[in-house]
Amino acid sequence: MSGRYATEGSQGLYQPGSGDQVLANKLGITDPAEMDELELELLNKLYESVLLDELPDRALTVADLQRWHYRWLGNVYDWAGSERSVNMSKGDFHFAAAAQIPRLLANFERDYLARFTPCTGMSRTALVEAIAICHVELILVHPFREGNGRLSRLLADVMAVQSGREPLDYSSWEVDKEEYIKAIHSGLGCDYRAMQYWVDRALSD
Repeated sequence: MSGRYATEGSQGLYQPGSGDQVLANKLGITDPAEMDELELELLNKLYESVLLDELPDRALTVADLQRWHYRWLGNVYDWAGSERSVNMSKGDFHFAAAAQIPRLLANFERDYLARFTPCTGMSRTALVEAIAICHVELILVHPFREGNGRLSRLLADVMAVQSGREPLDYSSWEVDKEEYIKAIHSGLGCDYRAMQYWVDRALSD
């Protein structure tokens, strides 16, 4: 939940009565476990809709990501689907400055989404590279106030399904989170080899 991040600015408001553990929300939820459960339930519904009912067979866009985020959390948070307006860090690691997000998202769409999607007919090797790069770059931008990691995984799963494969199995990432985080940090220097290893492990044959 929100306690994972340090933030500055108005989007850093917490729900009264939550002990600064739950972000201010439309439903008045104060229990972190209740919010986690709700977010997971809503995410499962989004997955079913995107992957089964309306899988995009075209190049993906930033507007797709914003729409998915809004559909997922729009009934929970006022800022769902909107670019974050707060600076965020995790430990000593700082994500992109909020003021840079519009420019960085435009670059992400031009340099990565337009380049790699749709993934139809991609070889496994090409797909692993495409997912690894897109995943790292989107995480580094961290465009939303909450849910960036989960939305980045949805993007990876959409890319996999576009290629005719199954969604990724992220269990190995959960077991060794420290190495996964190191792989993200390696992307700061445009070194995606570590993340390619993790994507390769997660991708079905």
